[in-house]
Amino acid sequence: MAKPGYGKRSAPDQAPPRADDFAHLPPREAYLAGFLDRLTDNAAMDAKTIAKAQPLYGQQAVRSALNELSRHGHLRRVRRRAEPGETGADNATRWVFHTYWSGAARSSEWWSQFLAGDVPTDGPVVGQVDRPADTRSDSAPERAPIDVQPQTAPDDVPPQTEPPNPPAHPHPTPTPAYTTLARLGLEDPRLTLSAADCAALQALAEEWFARGVTPAHLTQSLVAGLPDQVHSPRAFVQRRLRDKMPPERPAALAAPAPRGPRRLMECTDCGVPGRPEALPGGLCRGCREEASEGSAVSPPTRLAVAPDTVRVLAEQLRGAVRTSRGCLTPILA
Repeated sequence: MAKPGYGKRSAPDQAPPRADDFAHLPPREAYLAGFLDRLTDNAAMDAKTIAKAQPLYGQQAVRSALNELSRHGHLRRVRRRAEPGETGADNATRWVFHTYWSGAARSSEWWSQFLAGDVPTDGPVVGQVDRPADTRSDSAPERAPIDVQPQTAPDDVPPQTEPPNPPAHPHPTPTPAYTTLARLGLEDPRLTLSAADCAALQALAEEWFARGVTPAHLTQSLVAGLPDQVHSPRAFVQRRLRDKMPPERPAALAAPAPRGPRRLMECTDCGVPGRPEALPGGLCRGCREEASEGSAVSPPTRLAVAPDTVRVLAEQLRGAVRTSRGCLTPILA
């Protein structure tokens, strides 16, 4: 298992597993895909851990297989910005790394929409044939019949008794505006308000919040620069609420809708971050070109030179450097 908050994440909208889910893959990738599909969420998805957890393939083979699974649309590596308080991310910017896994092969467009927060419901599935509507296997256990208990007749229900001392009028939940006004006395005793004062000034405080002010900003505006003595806290707070009322925000400056945590896709092979459209198949351009040229690159040519000849040439070069004279051209020739 990975550290809390890291590791495997299952993509949404996945059908129940079947024996032919990975029939379109080569044998090595199909074996590792079946192994990864059975892992639970938060499981480690790095090549080193996967190589240790199964007996057939080493780290390099696992890395190559993960790249192929990424090209076929089964996985994407993602980093997202951690929320405050998550994995110790209080003030500093921290990133959490996930590997999203899908048993069904997804297209690059589907992954782009999913990482953008728009989860496709019927995105195209690549590399698989259509399945029949009934996906139940023949060996699926039948459901046990539900034992329905007979309902009790109305005459058999015991009468419910009233509580001995029912509450007369339960207190309503205080609003944020009421709570902010009530806490002014904790910030500065000169602005201690009664319950009636908070109820009377609540409408003005709510107008502040409607204009985009936070409770902390409102409190700071009311307690800043107080005189030595405040004879009437209610009148003083009411005057400040009216005189310091912020302007209404234009539509262009309205607070944007809350967004989910920022997520960036990573290259499955080298880990370089980028936008989904820049990483088709989950791989950057350099890794795609390296994979396509893999077998075409010939090994470097080595010159067959006897060891004695190498030692003689090395002594000649050292002598030329020490004397700072002579020409290296005849030596090399």
